[in-house]
Amino acid sequence: MRIVLGHGASGNAASMKPYVVGFKRRGIEASAVDLPRGGAERAVPVFIKASGRGHEVIGGGQSFGGRVASMATLEADFGGLILFSYPLHRPGFPEQLRTEHFPNIKCPTLFMSGDRDPFARIELLKEKIKLIPNAR
Repeated sequence: MRIVLGHGASGNAASMKPYVVGFKRRGIEASAVDLPRGGAERAVPVFIKASGRGHEVIGGGQSFGGRVASMATLEADFGGLILFSYPLHRPGFPEQLRTEHFPNIKCPTLFMSGDRDPFARIELLKEKIKLIPNAR
């Protein structure tokens, strides 16, 4: 098993170092990938190229990077997802959800989010993760 993480929209692979170091301290192979700006759809192939495919890969990331990983698993068939501060919607626009792909995610998925995240109203997030089998 290895974990591959994507960064938030304003970050880069280096900004994910605390996560990577934390996993490595626990004996888990981990790395981060630099993602291009300009939309999650554009970043998906870059994520897959860096992560590889298959059940030995756990995809994940912070905000934008988590969204990219959640979209990438549809093609790459990851063994799981770890999503930190998933950007469920733009701040102030909870009706514009980014969940259309959720029902197609087949791997176990862990969401970790604060209750004051402007990109994901926690009550809405709790409702929408039910679209993914094996999500918490």
